[in-house]
Amino acid sequence: MAQLSRRQLLFAAGAAAVVSVAGCSDDADDKKDLSGKRGGAMDTYGVGDQFKATQAVSFSMLYNNHPNYPLKDDWLFWSELTKRTGVKIEPVAVPLSDYEQKRSVLIGAGDAPFIIPKTYHPQEDAYVSSGAILPVSEYLDLMPHFKDKIEKWNLQPEIDSLRQEDGKFYLLPGLHEKPWQDYTLAVRMDILEELKIPVPETWDDVYTMLKAMKAAYPNVYPFSDRFGKPNPAGNLLNMLALAYGLQGAGWNFQHTSWDANAKKFVYTGASEQYKAMLEYLHKLVDEKLLDPETFTQTDDQARQKLASGKSFVISTNAQTLVNDYRPDLAKTLPNARMAKIPFPIGPAGPMNPASRLENGIMISSKARDSKNFVAMMQFIDWLWYSDTGQEFAKWGVEGVTYTKDSSGKHTLTPDVDVIGLNPKGTKHLQKDFGFYNGIFAYGGRLDLVQSFFSAEEMEFQKLLNARPNVAVPPPHPLTDEEREQVTLWETPLKDYVYQNTLKFSLGQRDLGEWDAYVTELKGRNMGSYLDAVNKAYDRYQKHHG
Repeated sequence: MAQLSRRQLLFAAGAAAVVSVAGCSDDADDKKDLSGKRGGAMDTYGVGDQFKATQAVSFSMLYNNHPNYPLKDDWLFWSELTKRTGVKIEPVAVPLSDYEQKRSVLIGAGDAPFIIPKTYHPQEDAYVSSGAILPVSEYLDLMPHFKDKIEKWNLQPEIDSLRQEDGKFYLLPGLHEKPWQDYTLAVRMDILEELKIPVPETWDDVYTMLKAMKAAYPNVYPFSDRFGKPNPAGNLLNMLALAYGLQGAGWNFQHTSWDANAKKFVYTGASEQYKAMLEYLHKLVDEKLLDPETFTQTDDQARQKLASGKSFVISTNAQTLVNDYRPDLAKTLPNARMAKIPFPIGPAGPMNPASRLENGIMISSKARDSKNFVAMMQFIDWLWYSDTGQEFAKWGVEGVTYTKDSSGKHTLTPDVDVIGLNPKGTKHLQKDFGFYNGIFAYGGRLDLVQSFFSAEEMEFQKLLNARPNVAVPPPHPLTDEEREQVTLWETPLKDYVYQNTLKFSLGQRDLGEWDAYVTELKGRNMGSYLDAVNKAYDRYQKHHG
């Protein structure tokens, strides 16, 4: 789905807006008596139950309108949803490109719809202090499927990472049974065979492979990368950071990483691991194995180099491999064969680095005053968190958009296509029916998440799922004052890390100057930043640990 790469980009976006809100009740946090809020709610609703409102109800929802499948009122999704649940969703449609800004304005004006999906942690932080959004953790008793999955899949550490200073959390995230790491390197397999190089397993193997490619093709930069905007080498830096045991870099830049041995947070861009990772990158550039234009070129430029045989290795996810590289190469180098390699292992050891949480839903505090509040929470629980709700959002209606065999395997009906599975299909699952929509369809059981995967992608995921999950950093929520202060420091720090990452990698600055660079970061409030984060961690441990 097209929104997957946004997931990576937005993970790090953070919420900079500080929002004031009109007309929020002071006691929004109080879990008061809900007896007057049960209009349409089911008296008994538990795991495995189909939610069906006892009377017709409707709920407003902010709708992220994706250009690949623009909103249609006559989608089967809407009518079938109402038929099954008795609920009518009233979408407030906003273009994808404008979504975050519009969301901020609506919440700030007190005009937000009840249901606010497609929110990437920590974007919810900006709306907590004003009381504009509900502490959803107070209402989990109304959400049996959500609670069941957290328990069954041992997701408590991930959920705890969402908690604010008051110990509550304000976002209902998408939940995955297993992490789903999509991004890795794609490699020309025909070149590997020609040079008798095994598929690399580690970043050291990647170096050895690139050396052999360079020896055989001296006029080529074997590795020329894409996904370098808006920050240099966005995806490559993030993959390396994860492999070196950091929380994220590049397009998923995280200011702090958890040091489990020292039991404290360190500044990512000043850590020993970050230095080691830059030494590795510089070695690739210095030995002409990595194209220095990787840090500045557009995706199209990187694709052209690959298609014309000027490079052999590039960042990928499952879709870009199938939709971009293979068609590009088929036109220019028909014998070329491109495939994903398993996420390379670094000094941190084998792991599946993806999070098991997805973007999620905020609930407007005003919804708490609605007489249908309980029914709304039951409905959200069914659609986003029950197995049947998730299957419906993803695949649609059995017999119309898909069929299912006795083993539970889903197949699109012959005339319905999505992500090229039925290229001759005249109808599109997303565009014509409204299913497999990034607002409703994410997370879930492993078999459901993988039900659209090709056999090749299944192999890749099977290998990664055999690796341990990456450790989740402990909660360290900041107070409003701390967050306001830290927000002022973040951009100058991040910009400086980016500038120097580029200089160190390209050899424009000698890595012998690392200590000087760390001192320069301290001059940009790195020490105060770390103090705030570690103080917040200690405080949280004392009160909630």
